[in-house]
Amino acid sequence: MNDKLNELLKNTNKQEILDTYKKALENSDEAPFWKEKIVPFVDAILSVLIPLKEQNLLFTPEGKIVKDLDSELFYAWTDLISLRTLAFTIEQSNQSGTLLRTEYKDVNYSKINLETLGTYLSSFRVNLQDEDNLDFPVANYNLHIGMITIMKTLF
Repeated sequence: MNDKLNELLKNTNKQEILDTYKKALENSDEAPFWKEKIVPFVDAILSVLIPLKEQNLLFTPEGKIVKDLDSELFYAWTDLISLRTLAFTIEQSNQSGTLLRTEYKDVNYSKINLETLGTYLSSFRVNLQDEDNLDFPVANYNLHIGMITIMKTLF
């Protein structure tokens, strides 16, 4: 799986990655419920990671510089808390016009559209108003753990 996902993340665009996930889900024994959940989840993550990749500004949830978008980095951002942190980091960076909360210093940064990620996180009742308030339903966190487990077995 990691080889296939690495290839997709390095050499294709967001739509091709989403199409590959859709096809893998259709060909799997997983319930349709998971397709309805996993594809928007992948879309939300890639809606930020692909623009960061295009700007050569990838980083880990801890803010460390990463050169390539690979499965390891992708899965690092699948954690719901990390994804929430990414939303706040990019929102603050968009407001300041520079990439914040990372090891990058004095780099060119172009604003990234957060609509897809914000809509996704809001649909799971993740608080995007107050970063210090980490309150969201535990069931939603557990659902994401299940999605990640299935995602890792698809290819």
